[in-house]
Amino acid sequence: MLPPLLRRHLARLRRTTCETMGWARYSWPALHGLDRKLDRHLDIDGGWFVEAGANDGVAQSNTYHFEKLRGWRGLLIEPVPALAAECRKNRRGPVVEAALVAAAEPGATVELHFAGLMSTLAGALGDAAATTRHVQAGLAVQGLARTYVLRVPARTLTDILAETRPPRAIDLLSLDVEGGEPAALRGLDLDRYAPRFICVESRDRPAIEAELGSRYRLVEILADLGPRQDLLYALR
Repeated sequence: MLPPLLRRHLARLRRTTCETMGWARYSWPALHGLDRKLDRHLDIDGGWFVEAGANDGVAQSNTYHFEKLRGWRGLLIEPVPALAAECRKNRRGPVVEAALVAAAEPGATVELHFAGLMSTLAGALGDAAATTRHVQAGLAVQGLARTYVLRVPARTLTDILAETRPPRAIDLLSLDVEGGEPAALRGLDLDRYAPRFICVESRDRPAIEAELGSRYRLVEILADLGPRQDLLYALR
């Protein structure tokens, strides 16, 4: 059996080689086939996206396929420095190292509990016990050796967009921040930036829809795992 590092290297080489030839077979990394499902609703080339919770830019990414095979551009947001560094290697667009919050003063930070793809902000899932359960589950399912706590910049999505200045309207906002989605949406000024579609991981659908208000309609439940759903909303 090949060592894990070599297997990852060969998988990356196969994927990038196929992409160079225009073959998409190995370029659908999203969990539960979300990228394929999104492709049905956003069947356009050259769109613009924002993906928050970008991780390394490949693993379980909802926007990777659109960038690599359909000519999209966009903004990636990832608070863990090591993952943000990998994201910069794997993707073309700007990567902002920040955790999304409802409101923040310049220079503010927030506590983040590392668990790879399941890293979460303190309080995002409820109390400390809920955070611990989530982090331990994340370590187990991903085979990670340990967790740690770090302070990361806290910013609103509005502030980040004002700074990065999207060159066009946002076609897709992909929001997967392990319980912090309602707060992240509270930090988005929909009068200034209203994405055509919002794909959001939800543990509390009423809280999500309270933030979106009457501006958006539910298009599809992309994945339903009981306590967690992946929801797609469209601008009315």
